[in-house]
Amino acid sequence: MLVIVTENVPPRLRGRLAVWLLEIRAGVYIGNPSKRLREFIWNQVLEGVEDGNAVMAWNTNTESGYDFLTVGKNRRVPVDFDGLRLVSFKPLDEPN
Repeated sequence: MLVIVTENVPPRLRGRLAVWLLEIRAGVYIGNPSKRLREFIWNQVLEGVEDGNAVMAWNTNTESGYDFLTVGKNRRVPVDFDGLRLVSFKPLDEPN
């Protein structure tokens, strides 16, 4: 299973993702592609994300049972904690 969530990406990237995956909500895509296709799709996301952001999560043979990648500006940052992938939050920017 593969899940991609996008925010503020160009319509052409959303359309491109819809070629390979099912868009179940605005910016949320699911599917069950091969590893090779998953890597190809992620390269399409990297090339087309522009000022937006995206996360891709998929099931894999790890302790947690999943892995994920992110791209773009976001408060959530992936961290490796003793071999376990977790998410850390950046503090909010304080106004000047």
